[in-house]
Amino acid sequence: MMEWLPASIQHNLDLILPLVVDRGLSLFGAAVILILGYWLSGKARHGVTFLIGRAPNGDAMLQGFFGSVASYVVMIFTILAVLAQFGVQTTSFIALLGAAGLAVGLALQGTLSNVAAGVMLLFFRPFRAGNYVEVGGIAGTVKQLTLFTTELATADNVQIIIPNSNVWGQAVRNYSYHPTRRTEITFRINYGAEPLKAIEEIKAVVKADARILTTPEPLVAVSALSDISIDLLLRIWTASGDMENVKFDLLRQVRARLDACGIAAPTLPHMIRGDEPGAASA
Repeated sequence: MMEWLPASIQHNLDLILPLVVDRGLSLFGAAVILILGYWLSGKARHGVTFLIGRAPNGDAMLQGFFGSVASYVVMIFTILAVLAQFGVQTTSFIALLGAAGLAVGLALQGTLSNVAAGVMLLFFRPFRAGNYVEVGGIAGTVKQLTLFTTELATADNVQIIIPNSNVWGQAVRNYSYHPTRRTEITFRINYGAEPLKAIEEIKAVVKADARILTTPEPLVAVSALSDISIDLLLRIWTASGDMENVKFDLLRQVRARLDACGIAAPTLPHMIRGDEPGAASA
């Protein structure tokens, strides 16, 4: 082999070339395993998501959670296989990981608490994908729950990522949990108007809207006597999904009906300006 080279160089090449070839094959094999593992992790995620989606009680939150778990498991085995390709004893490596587990746990206690909180959220199910919730003053529609985070989308479609530990450690208000919800609207009328007539007109508008439930019965009553108005409280129940649209429609329809009947809204008291005649001077 390369007899034209000096004997010392040829000897060194005879020693180095097998090592280079062996390491090169190891690197190539590791790269193949890594690429294959990454591909399999995606397939595992999609496969688990598909299977849970076909289950009777499967929903998007379960799909996202267990899909991410399957993906991480495949990647862990992939990394172990890559290490084995370089001659690392995986059994010793696993034992080393176990021995270092306490130190890693202390260093990553925030991350591990997110995983634990994710498991608790999945077990107790305080919300599902598609529910509109409020957590720590942040409100939005639940998109997915992963091992580490909960994803919300606000009403204006802004993505919000919250660590699972923050979700589990705070009160969660789930506006979509119950099929029906109650809403209250206050209408103000002049003191010169007749409250009973205004109440009847409001009841007529409510009765004409099929989205408003008759049980519990809608309530219209005088709720307060302010300095400038008589306040009428309307309390109704609707399906959770209809509540906002019903509220918006009632604000428009009731005000239009009261105006048509001559029941005016209160006017603000006239503010005396300093430049008007009779205004007090400093």
